[in-house]
Formats: sequence, C-alpha cells, structure tokens
Amino acid sequence: MNNRKEQLAALDRLLTIMDELRTQCPWDRKQTFESLRHLTIEETYELADAILDKDLSGMEGELGDLLLHIFFYAKIGSESQSFDITSIANAISEKLINRHPHIYGDITVADEEEVKRNWEQLKLKEGKESVLSGVPNSLPAIIKASRIQDKVAGVGFDWEASHQVLDKVKEELEELSDEIVKGDKEAIEAEFGDVLFSMINYARFLGVDPESALERTNKKFTKRFVYLEQQAKLQGKNIKDMTLAQMEVYWQEAKNL
Repeated sequence: MNNRKEQLAALDRLLTIMDELRTQCPWDRKQTFESLRHLTIEETYELADAILDKDLSGMEGELGDLLLHIFFYAKIGSESQSFDITSIANAISEKLINRHPHIYGDITVADEEEVKRNWEQLKLKEGKESVLSGVPNSLPAIIKASRIQDKVAGVGFDWEASHQVLDKVKEELEELSDEIVKGDKEAIEAEFGDVLFSMINYARFLGVDPESALERTNKKFTKRFVYLEQQAKLQGKNIKDMTLAQMEVYWQEAKNL
C-alpha cells in the first residue's frame, strides 16, 4: 500500500480539485449543506450495499464518494469561516485521544466492553445531557433501536445473559397474541413494536447486526422472487394467474440455486 507521503499527496490533490470545482463548475458552485444532505445519505447506503455484497472494489468507489462529500462540506464551511478540513480533522483527533485514555492516558481496561462503558461515561463528562443524546432522530427505526440498546448497555443497563433476552422475546410475543385476540389495532401496533425491539436486543446478544441480517433476507427474497417471475415468463405464464402451488415449484428451485 502507499506510504504516508503518498497518502497526504492524494488528499492534497483532492483538496485542490475541490477548490477548483467550487469556483469553476456551475453545479458545484451552487451546492449547499442542505442540497448535499440527501446525496450524502444515498452514498452512505450505496456503501452499505457494497459492504453486504462483499464488493471491495465497490467499497473503494463509495468510500471515495463519501470522502468527496466530507471535503465538499469542509469547503462550504470554510467559505463562511465556520470550519474547514483542518478544524474537522483536529476536532476528531482530539476526541479520539480524549476518549481513549487507555491508549493516551493511564487508564487500564480489561476488554472491549469496558472500553465501550468508558466511552459513554466520557461523553457524559463532555456535557452530553443523556447517554441517548447522540442517537440521531432521523435514523431508520431498526438502526435507531440497535444504537439505543448499545448505548444504554454501555452504562450497565442491560440483561446479564442471552437466555433472559430470549425469554423477553417470548413474553412480548404472548402479549402481542393477547392483543390480536382483543382486536385493538393501536395496542397491536404497540406490542408489535415491543416484539421488534426485543428481537433487535436479542440480535445484539447473538452478535448479529439486525439491519444487515434483514437486508440479507431482503436480497435473498428478491433474488428468489425474480427467478420465479423469470421462470413463469419462460413458460408463457402470467404470474398473477398462477396458483400458490405453481409458484412454490419455482420458489423451491430458486432456493436450490
């Protein structure tokens, strides 16, 4: 891989290009924090797709796109003298040093769990009003639930063993069943949310990322259904006119591919 001198030269090249685009390109000159926001979110999801697909070449490209966005925000910030790439890099460097006293200080830790607990305690000392204040409101619900659970676990609010969490999942399923019998839609939705929340918590104990797990299932289902559609078309059949039994034949074929 490239040495530090080459790495710094590559970053300097990108900074120069960003300066040139901001002054010479009509589209780049027009952009604002707000106009870039949705594009940044899109690029983040494209990176997430590449990671799930284990597409290293795709990851390299998407990481480049995200790096461009960081440099773009930094350039816009510098124009109002609010911040620039230097202040951004220095700020994150200071944060990392302050939150790793076991590396840059005299604190000793036993394992990664203690590192996580110390991290959350240090954030509170920095002025955070709540352990949960760092969880963005706009996160997708599954990711948000996972982050909430990670953070409260970091300060000791957690189950002791995975079997306790599984028992909680079963308890929530029973409560959902009770509300389904009663037929109260609002109560059903509330209990369904509790089931999902407890399942996400159980995933954490199993070492499974629930968002990635669900997306893998989405991809698997999509692949199989597209195969079903293709086979139906090859047979001259309209999928809407097929019975479930006929569909099941192709579905089982897809599972064996």
